[in-house]
Amino acid sequence: MTARRRIAVFGVVGLLGDPRIGKTPAVVRVPGGTATIGLPADRVDDVTARWAHVGVERDWIAKEAPAHPVAIAAFWLGRYPVTNAEYQRFLEESGHDGRPSTWYLGAYPWDRANHPVAGVGPGDADAYVAWLTGNTGHPWRLPSEAEWEWAAAGPDGREFPWGDEFDPDRANTRETGLHTTSPVGAFPDGQSWCGAMDLAGNVEEFTADDYRPYPGGELVHDDLVQLIGDYRIARGGSFARHGDLARTRRRHGAYPGPEYPIGFRVATSEEPR
Repeated sequence: MTARRRIAVFGVVGLLGDPRIGKTPAVVRVPGGTATIGLPADRVDDVTARWAHVGVERDWIAKEAPAHPVAIAAFWLGRYPVTNAEYQRFLEESGHDGRPSTWYLGAYPWDRANHPVAGVGPGDADAYVAWLTGNTGHPWRLPSEAEWEWAAAGPDGREFPWGDEFDPDRANTRETGLHTTSPVGAFPDGQSWCGAMDLAGNVEEFTADDYRPYPGGELVHDDLVQLIGDYRIARGGSFARHGDLARTRRRHGAYPGPEYPIGFRVATSEEPR
């Protein structure tokens, strides 16, 4: 089945009530291990050159260096990013102020119920997991940056969740040509080693961590730092950006403007019951 046909089928499922979306998020278990996080410093120039055709600058890639070990305990990660339907329920039950900027005139996009929510800030994501914790009695949170990368890249340090070669048929990026969000899970061939979907493309995802240099690295004063100073790390790329942002090591943030639709997914250190 082609990607566009899957998107059409999932769209109908979303209208009828997607059974994958419930009061408790669907999760995958991510085994623990010693992760190699980041990019070896001697690969920065190579990666920059490989993506120069879409305007990638060296500073953007330099933030990924150096590679360093991080011990990660087993955890559970949302199989999908949080959807519009889940976020609407949060707004209704919590009274949280503010609507996603991608909701036209603030109206809930009922025809995109099973698409990932986008156009929210890190404070909104934090408020969501706090509400979900209170609502379910289970301790939910956002994944750390290292956990996110481990879930996407795995023990063999993949360049993309599915492998080392970019493939626009495996993720909803600008190269795919949709130019809008897609239902969660509509690119099954892009799932990561632990079974998580949409870790590349569709919408970027906030993590729990602000940008800091990696151990042994230097603070990179790129355009994000210059524009907004401290910022929350986002990962995974989106439908609006090229495949370079879908790389598992790419560190990004909420660049001001409508071309960077950012959402999030949940995580927990305890198995949901």
